[in-house]
Amino acid sequence: MNDIDSAPVPQGDLALQTVAMPKDTNANGDIFGGWLLSQMDIAGMITASEVARGRVATVAVDGMAFLTPVHVGAVVSCYCDVLEIGRSSVRIMVEVWINSPHDGEPLKVTEGEFVFVAIDQSGRTRAIQT
Repeated sequence: MNDIDSAPVPQGDLALQTVAMPKDTNANGDIFGGWLLSQMDIAGMITASEVARGRVATVAVDGMAFLTPVHVGAVVSCYCDVLEIGRSSVRIMVEVWINSPHDGEPLKVTEGEFVFVAIDQSGRTRAIQT
Protein backbone atom coordinates (compact mmCIF):
# COMPACT_ATOMS: atom_id res chain seq x y z
CA MET A 1 0.00 0.00 0.00
CA ASN A 2 1.26 3.49 -0.85
CA ASP A 3 1.86 5.61 2.28
CA ILE A 4 0.76 8.75 0.44
CA ASP A 5 -2.72 7.31 -0.07
CA SER A 6 -3.14 5.91 3.43
CA ALA A 7 -4.60 7.80 6.37
CA PRO A 8 -1.99 9.08 8.82
CA VAL A 9 -1.51 6.97 11.91
CA PRO A 10 0.44 7.52 15.13
CA GLN A 11 4.06 6.39 15.22
CA GLY A 12 5.25 4.53 18.30
CA ASP A 13 3.42 3.03 21.24
CA LEU A 14 0.57 4.50 23.25
CA ALA A 15 2.15 5.75 26.49
CA LEU A 16 -0.56 7.98 27.98
CA GLN A 17 -4.24 8.84 27.50
CA THR A 18 -6.09 11.57 29.33
CA VAL A 19 -9.12 13.82 28.85
CA ALA A 20 -8.82 17.57 28.25
CA MET A 21 -10.89 19.17 31.02
CA PRO A 22 -12.28 22.71 31.43
CA LYS A 23 -9.64 23.42 34.13
CA ASP A 24 -6.96 22.96 31.42
CA THR A 25 -8.21 25.92 29.35
CA ASN A 26 -7.44 29.61 29.09
CA ALA A 27 -10.06 32.37 29.37
CA ASN A 28 -11.15 31.74 25.76
CA GLY A 29 -11.84 28.04 26.37
CA ASP A 30 -8.78 26.78 24.45
CA ILE A 31 -6.59 24.06 25.95
CA PHE A 32 -3.31 25.48 27.24
CA GLY A 33 -0.28 24.53 25.15
CA GLY A 34 1.67 24.18 28.40
CA TRP A 35 -0.81 21.61 29.68
CA LEU A 36 -0.35 19.60 26.49
CA LEU A 37 3.43 19.88 26.77
CA SER A 38 3.27 18.55 30.33
CA GLN A 39 1.25 15.52 29.16
CA MET A 40 3.86 14.86 26.48
CA ASP A 41 6.64 15.12 29.08
CA ILE A 42 4.84 12.60 31.30
CA ALA A 43 4.36 10.19 28.38
CA GLY A 44 8.00 10.51 27.37
CA MET A 45 9.12 10.00 30.98
CA ILE A 46 7.09 6.78 31.23
CA THR A 47 8.76 5.41 28.10
CA ALA A 48 12.26 6.66 29.03
CA SER A 49 11.93 5.17 32.54
CA GLU A 50 11.13 1.79 31.02
CA VAL A 51 14.13 2.00 28.69
CA ALA A 52 16.47 3.23 31.45
CA ARG A 53 14.99 0.84 34.01
CA GLY A 54 14.70 3.59 36.57
CA ARG A 55 14.57 7.30 37.27
CA VAL A 56 15.03 9.81 34.44
CA ALA A 57 14.97 13.57 34.07
CA THR A 58 13.96 15.69 31.08
CA VAL A 59 16.96 17.58 29.68
CA ALA A 60 15.66 18.91 26.34
CA VAL A 61 12.54 19.40 24.24
CA ASP A 62 12.84 20.27 20.56
CA GLY A 63 10.67 20.96 17.56
CA MET A 64 7.11 21.47 18.77
CA ALA A 65 4.45 22.95 16.50
CA PHE A 66 0.71 22.86 17.18
CA LEU A 67 -1.27 21.67 14.16
CA THR A 68 -4.84 21.76 15.46
CA PRO A 69 -6.52 22.94 18.67
CA VAL A 70 -7.61 20.54 21.40
CA HIS A 71 -11.22 20.84 22.54
CA VAL A 72 -12.55 20.27 26.04
CA GLY A 73 -13.56 16.64 26.41
CA ALA A 74 -11.10 15.38 23.79
CA VAL A 75 -9.31 12.15 24.59
CA VAL A 76 -5.65 13.11 24.27
CA SER A 77 -3.40 10.20 23.28
CA CYS A 78 0.39 10.45 23.50
CA TYR A 79 2.45 8.00 21.45
CA CYS A 80 6.17 7.51 22.03
CA ASP A 81 8.80 6.26 19.60
CA VAL A 82 12.32 5.68 20.95
CA LEU A 83 14.70 7.26 18.45
CA GLU A 84 18.05 6.69 20.15
CA ILE A 85 19.51 5.22 23.32
CA GLY A 86 22.85 6.70 24.34
CA ARG A 87 25.20 5.91 27.21
CA SER A 88 22.98 7.73 29.72
CA SER A 89 20.30 9.37 27.57
CA VAL A 90 17.15 8.43 25.67
CA ARG A 91 15.80 10.45 22.73
CA ILE A 92 12.06 10.00 22.15
CA MET A 93 9.59 11.38 19.60
CA VAL A 94 6.25 12.08 21.29
CA GLU A 95 3.16 12.52 19.09
CA VAL A 96 -0.21 13.76 20.36
CA TRP A 97 -3.45 12.68 18.67
CA ILE A 98 -7.14 13.35 19.29
CA ASN A 99 -10.30 12.34 17.45
CA SER A 100 -12.00 15.08 15.46
CA PRO A 101 -15.07 16.47 17.24
CA HIS A 102 -16.78 16.65 13.81
CA ASP A 103 -16.31 13.20 12.30
CA GLY A 104 -14.28 11.18 14.82
CA GLU A 105 -11.31 10.87 12.48
CA PRO A 106 -7.88 10.81 14.14
CA LEU A 107 -6.12 14.21 14.13
CA LYS A 108 -2.47 14.80 14.89
CA VAL A 109 -2.18 17.74 17.31
CA THR A 110 1.58 18.08 17.72
CA GLU A 111 4.85 16.25 18.07
CA GLY A 112 8.10 16.95 19.83
CA GLU A 113 11.46 15.38 20.41
CA PHE A 114 12.29 14.86 24.09
CA VAL A 115 15.64 13.90 25.59
CA PHE A 116 15.82 12.27 29.00
CA VAL A 117 18.87 11.33 31.04
CA ALA A 118 19.04 8.40 33.44
CA ILE A 119 19.79 9.47 37.01
CA ASP A 120 20.60 7.63 40.22
CA GLN A 121 19.04 8.10 43.68
CA SER A 122 21.37 11.08 44.30
CA GLY A 123 20.23 12.81 41.09
CA ARG A 124 23.52 12.15 39.26
CA THR A 125 23.73 10.85 35.71
CA ARG A 126 24.07 7.09 35.43
CA ALA A 127 24.68 4.69 32.55
CA ILE A 128 21.73 2.89 30.95
CA GLN A 129 22.13 -0.87 31.09
CA THR A 130 21.04 -2.40 27.79
